[in-house]
Amino acid sequence: MRKNTQACYYSDYLQLDKLLDAQAMESERHGNPAHDEMLFIVTHQAYELWFKQMLHELRSVMSLFEGETLDDSALATTVHRLKRFTAIQRLVNEQITVLETMSPQDFLEFRDYLVPASGFQSVQFKELEIRLGLRRDQRTEADRQFFYARLKDEDRQYLLDLEQQETLTCQLDRWLARLPLLEFDGFAFWEHYRKASQAMLDSDEAIIRNTFDGDDLKVQLEELDGTRARFAALFDEAHYKQMREEGQLSLSHRALMSALFINLYRDEPLFHLPFQLLTTLMEIDELFTAWRYRHVLMVQRMLGSKIGTGGSSGSDYLRRNTEANRLFKDLYAISTYLLPKHALPALPEAIKKKVGFSLG
Repeated sequence: MRKNTQACYYSDYLQLDKLLDAQAMESERHGNPAHDEMLFIVTHQAYELWFKQMLHELRSVMSLFEGETLDDSALATTVHRLKRFTAIQRLVNEQITVLETMSPQDFLEFRDYLVPASGFQSVQFKELEIRLGLRRDQRTEADRQFFYARLKDEDRQYLLDLEQQETLTCQLDRWLARLPLLEFDGFAFWEHYRKASQAMLDSDEAIIRNTFDGDDLKVQLEELDGTRARFAALFDEAHYKQMREEGQLSLSHRALMSALFINLYRDEPLFHLPFQLLTTLMEIDELFTAWRYRHVLMVQRMLGSKIGTGGSSGSDYLRRNTEANRLFKDLYAISTYLLPKHALPALPEAIKKKVGFSLG
């Protein structure tokens, strides 16, 4: 047992002298102390501490994905750490509730002292987005122009270098694409799936024709035609590639087909962990979207139509980016391709034995 030569003291271990002395109020420095500025500082410092922990979890997950395989132990660790990531996201989202105890007038007491500082200068949050897979070409035009604005040169360069590195989205695609789920000797699953999906869509059309008429019928049939086209793309790689080039899809064809198979057979024990991985990534996307949306509402409440302290158009800028900056849209789209459980063929025992948890 390692002998502790020097007693570890609580405040020294946590470096509380540094931590609790790091709340320098700009309003106080200008001789007009605003009571709520302390809340504003502490809340945002807490954000940054949690962002640091989220990056710690994310980097560890990405290091596991770097290997040639992701065995059952590594997959379990990945899911566990991503679930911790989502738990932190929920906590971060709830911090907005604390910040909202500050009234707009209370904020105005010190707001002008903060210009041009802005939460958009959070390098850690930008790193989270980049590492997860949000690339510049996915952003709105306004976001692309503003993303690197008002950053220190070294911070801007750090993020630009990150843009050249592999993302979790890329790693996920590679892992899904190499799973042995698309070809099974003696088991024509995808042909059965094609026929079953066609029967389901034909049934949907019959229901629509028996339920709607006039313009409503036309709208419903047009939407169904769009769904048929998406199903058809699953079995036409050239069509799928075109949709991907147009930005309608992000995952490669093999990756999406593997993710679909995992979702279809999620109740099989060997797919429990892969399914948890996919649903946890969707949860991360959902919680980031919820965070952005709550931030939009808070900024509207605090600023109305005023510009943000960083020079953006405030709530309008945030609202436009809330839906655009989604991370795992393809995983959500898989619900389009799901079939009822009774329509799926049972996996042959030989297939169950061939495919284990060590899928990748």
